[in-house]
Parts: sequence; structure tokens; C-alpha cells
Amino acid sequence: MGEQLHRDKPWIFRTYAGHSTAAASNALYRKNLGKGQTGLSVAFDLPTQTGYDSDYPHAKGEVGKVGVPISHIGDMRALFDGIPLGEMNTSMTINATAAWLLALYVALADEQGVPRTKLTGTTQNDIIKEYLSRGTYVFPPAPSMRLTKDVILFTTKEMPKWNPMNVCSYHLQEAGATPVQELAFALATAIGVLDAVKASGACAPEEFGDVVGRISFFVNAGLRFVTEICKMRAFTELWDEITRERYGVSDPKQRLFRYGVQVNSLGLTEQQPENNVARILLEMLAVTLSKKARARAVQLPAWNEALGLPRPWDQQWSLRMQQILAYETDLLEYGDLFDGSPVIAAKVAELKQAAKEELRQIEAMGGTVAAVESGYLKQQLVESNSRRVEAIERGELTVVGVNRFIESEASPLANAADAVLTVSEEAETDQIKQLNAWRAARDNDAVAVALAELRKAARSGANIMPPSIACAKAGATTGEWGFALRAAFGEYRAPTGVGTAMRNDAEGLDDIRAEVDRVSKKLGRRLKFLIGKPGLDGHSNGAEQIAARARDAGMDVVYDGIRLTAEAIAAAAAEKDVHVVGLSILSGSHLPLVQDVIARMKEAGVDDVPVVVGGIIPPQDASALKDAGVAEVYTPKDFELNRIMSDVVRIVEEAADATE
Repeated sequence: MGEQLHRDKPWIFRTYAGHSTAAASNALYRKNLGKGQTGLSVAFDLPTQTGYDSDYPHAKGEVGKVGVPISHIGDMRALFDGIPLGEMNTSMTINATAAWLLALYVALADEQGVPRTKLTGTTQNDIIKEYLSRGTYVFPPAPSMRLTKDVILFTTKEMPKWNPMNVCSYHLQEAGATPVQELAFALATAIGVLDAVKASGACAPEEFGDVVGRISFFVNAGLRFVTEICKMRAFTELWDEITRERYGVSDPKQRLFRYGVQVNSLGLTEQQPENNVARILLEMLAVTLSKKARARAVQLPAWNEALGLPRPWDQQWSLRMQQILAYETDLLEYGDLFDGSPVIAAKVAELKQAAKEELRQIEAMGGTVAAVESGYLKQQLVESNSRRVEAIERGELTVVGVNRFIESEASPLANAADAVLTVSEEAETDQIKQLNAWRAARDNDAVAVALAELRKAARSGANIMPPSIACAKAGATTGEWGFALRAAFGEYRAPTGVGTAMRNDAEGLDDIRAEVDRVSKKLGRRLKFLIGKPGLDGHSNGAEQIAARARDAGMDVVYDGIRLTAEAIAAAAAEKDVHVVGLSILSGSHLPLVQDVIARMKEAGVDDVPVVVGGIIPPQDASALKDAGVAEVYTPKDFELNRIMSDVVRIVEEAADATE
């Protein structure tokens, strides 16, 4: 018994979950909590994340795919049915519309009679990384930062246990960030937000320490786990220095680097996917072994996320990994294992020095917002990701089962029937039916009054939270909130980070360039490749790498970034007179979206232009896409970009020969 007294409390166990409908997600949450999960991590669908109702044209095909659709407080009630908000630690992965989802959560807590002071959890609310990696931004950087500031000021006063912002370096690593970039870009974001709160004059100096103390971080841990341990120790030391020296925070508790983690999904492989179990476990060690830099909350991906949406059993397996480490091992009985290690100390010092240099550079540009608007941060990520992809292609970076040790037995896990979860088509139609019923039953006059107050606050600069909560209680919808703010702030298209100039240092492209030149001569002009991302999926890493490689191979590349309509892609194909269209979709909405683009291309008179598609696409869906007229389908296993470039050249040549 004595031994138990000395054990540290484990971190919060979470799984990132939500899909189809609020009721289906609620059932999943209750099941996971019953299995020993100790906190919720809510995944919202793309229309909810980008401020659209489920029946808005842009939402077609995306409802319930990568998370749960929440269109109004009725959906929020269903999502948390039977889950007492006063006892739950809820993390919400929401950014551009964070103020709105928090308003719905607060309105529901008010309904339940739960004091706001008891609510614990986190709104992600880091808009900067949305411009750089995840792509669910809506408004320009300045008003987006204002919304983040409003949430911070509101929660500091009304919800003192709530973390109003999770500064996210997780998605930066997913987009190719090196450890130094992850450190510097995340800390620059935190500095930008805290500077905005300070400059607002709405926070009394004696309250500023509370604001700093509630800022949390959401980080990534990759497979180079010694480096990752050192990165986490560097994060804790740098944050302590910044909060003490820049902001004068004297309370050491308020200077603590408090973070949650999801370990790296970028490194999960479609080939030999059972290897992902070992990867996930090793990555978890990076954020738990070091007591001084241990995560406060951990959520792990599932072994099959490179194949599709994980099933409840897959999520359970990841949860059990956490529980075995916390309860079966003796990790939590010891102090810090790395204190006094010269190897660790030297690596931490090296990372801190490099991160400080990068921070100085961002500061010299005018801070994180200026570094986003200039395209500097995005360009850095695209380039570092290119180097990572090239190293895998050349075999300099070993990925087991992908570019080395590729002989394999058939996987009984991956090849099993229903190895991933699929979201039914009825989920979207049911959600829209319920949304229409909601609009018909509510007091539309009360909604109109609440929305008028919201618009007034957006224009005047008043805190957005009180009128948002009033809108939630009146029955306003996510789309109505989103369009009220679009009217005040406008919309934004972030820089793509893909330059037009061919890289001189790209290796191994001579043969491809020769083929591009040969076929271009045959066509009578430079081979032109349009890369489009239809729908609301903002994960653009793949599209960016294809665009950059096609450019370096000598093609004329048209890439206008994320979240394009099918009509816009078809119109660009016609107007720019392209030879091939490449579509990238990672949200699971590939079937309806690709069929829509092909139909629009037919209407625009460019149905003779071949289409290739990339994404997380199961084999049966790949067959359906080819039946619909797609020339080639690529999935995460197709890591050799030069081979894809050769395919594209061949497909263009065959299409040209067929029309002669």
C-alpha cells in the first residue's frame, strides 16, 4: 500500500472522437468513458469547423465525416446527453468557430444549472496554425485574433477553470515542421495572442498572470523520441523564460508549460499498418517519460488511421496502451529520469538556441500575424516537408515496411472485413432533416433579435461571447453565426506556400524533366497541371507536395489552395486550358466530391481532360472512382512522387493521342 502513496496521478486519458450525428457520438463517448477514458476530446465535422450549416451547398458530402455536426444547441444537448458538464473535462478541437461552440457549451451548462466556474476543459482556438496546416480558418488574421482574445477575456472572468486556447504545434509537425520550427512557431503564436490581450487594455495588470496561467499547448511527438523528449523539456524551459522575462509573471505555477498531446499521425503507414502500434507506443513515451515535461492529457491515434476512420475497438486499443503504461508499469513512482544527463542537457540547449533565433526572425517581421500574411511561415513548412518526403524517397530516412523491409505477410487486421468505420450517406440527410425541423420549431423573431446584437458587437469591437451565448439560447444556427461574422470581418484565403520558381537543388528529376519537355513539345505548349482541393478539407500537405514536385519537374502548375467548389475547379480547368486535373481529398468525402467535379467539368466542356485523385481512399472506393472516369487513384502508400509525376505525364500523353 505504501508504494501506491508515492505514485503520481496519471495524465488525462482521451481519445479524439465524433462522427455521423450528435446522438451516435454521444453513444461513443459514453462507451469510451465506461472503458476508463477520463476526458472527452470532441472532433467536429468540417462544416461546423468552418461556420456552415449542414444543408449549406459547401457542406455537401462533408457532414459527419471527420467529426460530429453541431448546428445548434439542440445538437449540443444530444451530444452531451447523460454526461454531466460540471464533472467532465472536455476538449473541443475547434478554431475559427471556437467562440460559437464554447457559447453553445456555456448555454447548455446554464440549462443544466451547472455554474460556469465549475466548467473544465479546453477550446483549441489557435487560428494561426489553421493558416499554416489544418486549413479550417474563415476570417482574416486580425479579426480571428480578436475572437481568440475575446474568448480569453471572457473565460478568465467567467470560467476560471477553462483553458480558452490550446496553442497547437501538433498540426505544424503534421505539415512538416522540424522540432525547432515546432517550438518557435508555436511560441510565436502564444506571444502574438498574449500581446493582443495586453494591448486590448481590457485585462487588468493583476489579472494578466491568470490569463497566462490558462494558456495551454497541444503538441506532437514523433518517432525520434530522444529528440522529442528534449523538445518537450525545451518547451517548458522556454515558456518559463518568456512568461517571466517578457510578461513579468512572478507565480511559478502560472508559468508552467501545460500541454496535451496527440502523437504523430503523419508517420502512420498504410503499408504494414500493424507497425503503427509500435510507432504510437514509442511516441507516447516521448511525452510521458520525463516527469518535468510530462503531458497533462494524452490522446493517441489508432493503428488504422492511414486506412480510414477507426472503429471503437481500434480506439480502445490505443486507450489500453495509455492505461498499461500508467497502471502496470512503475513509471509514475519515480522522479525525473533525465535530470543530470549531459546528453539530454546538450540537446535541450541546442534546440532552445535554434528556436530563439527563429523567434527573433519572426519578431523582426512584425510578429506571427505578419509572418502568416507574408507567406513566410507557410513556405518554411512546405520546404521542410519537401525535404522529409525526398529523404524517404531516396531511402535516407528509413520507414519500415515502406522503403525498407517491405517483404510482408498479408495483414489479418488490415484485410479483415470492415477494417475501418464508414459513415453512412443517411447521416447527412438525417442531420439536414433535423436541422429543418429545428428552424421550423424555434422562435425566429427571437433569433433575428439575437443575431442583430451579434452583428452589432462584431462591428463595435465589444466582446463576442455574451451575444453569441444569447444566440445559442435563442436557437440560432452555426451557419447564421458564421455569416453574421463573415459580414463584419470578410473571408480570407491564406498563402499556399508553393512558389512558382523551380527549385535548382531538387535531385533525381532529370529523367522526369526530359519526359515533361518531350510531351510538352508534342502538345505544342508546356504541360499544365491543375491541382484542386474540393470540399472543406483543409489538410493540404499532399496537394502542396504534388504541386511543388510538379513545378520542379518542369510542369506549369495551377494551385490556388484549399476549399474550392467543384464549379471553381471546372471553371479553372477550362479557363486555364489545363491538360490534367489532380484532386486531393482527405476527409473521406472523395466519392460525392469527385463525381461532382467530373459532372461540372462535363458541363464546362472539359470532360476530355483526365482526372487523378489522391486521399485516404479504401480499395472499393478506388474502384468506384475509376468506374466514374478517374484515370488514377493514389493513397498514402504512394510515397514516390517521381513515379506519380511519370504517371501524370503518361496519362496526359495518352489523352492527347486519343483526341488526335
